[in-house]
Amino acid sequence: MRIGLIGTGRIGSFHAGVLSRHREVGSLVVADTDAARAAAVADRCGATAAPSANEIFTWGVDAVVIASATAAHAELIARAARAGLPAFCEKPIALDLPGTLQALHAVEQAGTELQLGFMRRFDAGYTAARERVRSGRLGRLHTVRAITSDPAPPPAAYLPLSGGLYRDCLVHDFDILRWVTGREITEVYATGSDAGHAMFREAGDVDTAAALLTLDDGTLATATATRCNGAGYDVRMELAGELDQVAVGLDDRTPISSTEPHGLPPVDKPWPGFLERFAPAYEAELDAFVRLVLGEAENPCDGREALTALRVAEACERSRREHRPVGLDEIPAQ
Repeated sequence: MRIGLIGTGRIGSFHAGVLSRHREVGSLVVADTDAARAAAVADRCGATAAPSANEIFTWGVDAVVIASATAAHAELIARAARAGLPAFCEKPIALDLPGTLQALHAVEQAGTELQLGFMRRFDAGYTAARERVRSGRLGRLHTVRAITSDPAPPPAAYLPLSGGLYRDCLVHDFDILRWVTGREITEVYATGSDAGHAMFREAGDVDTAAALLTLDDGTLATATATRCNGAGYDVRMELAGELDQVAVGLDDRTPISSTEPHGLPPVDKPWPGFLERFAPAYEAELDAFVRLVLGEAENPCDGREALTALRVAEACERSRREHRPVGLDEIPAQ
């Protein structure tokens, strides 16, 4: 199999390493707007560097992996669809609903496959939590608490391009909440704080956010996120039912300590970032894509799943701006 990879930044470089080692990938072609960076990644991985993304679509690849800047995702998805190529794309499809829907229509019209990069679906902890919820071991689920905390803010130039904290970070929580529980989010009430660095206010964004989410069976969920968690990278989920309670992401690298006399001590090596925390999940999702291309597996996260998560993020942003609950039926799905 020959795969074309577009984008060789941090996540793209990681994907290049994974794909170059995959037993089913015989050839890897990489491209980036920074040709020198693409060449360096190709040299490290034993891949071929293309002069631009154009060659990815003319050099006879069997599938495309998109890890470019977010602004280019929708166009590249549509281009892959028109070429009849299955595509894997890092989230999001686009930063707004019109762009997302346009790309999805291109895929559906072409009849090709699009897998989105919601890697938490491949994490062992979330997978185990899903099994416990679906098997009934927790009993009736009544409360879910989701946390995404980055250790430090991104560069100021990234913020206006990110789509905001709900679309950029919390969208992962919205997706995994649906995947673990098997329920739909029907209403949100969200707020945020821009009390940190001035660059958040200048970008019209917030550095910390919280959302109260109501699921279609009455389960209540909270989702919080921050760009300013100096203790380390912290991504967790707690699920409480009438029979039991479990936590995802609680281990000897979780950046939290207890104030109780016999509680957990401070960790020696907290998770520094998302690549370290979710490396096995990133590898597993690319393996799932390869098997999808080979016709050996179903699509584990198609574009419509990504659309649903984005609609929740859009509802949260509207709720924050308008200071009111927002139903998901207010956000277009077509």
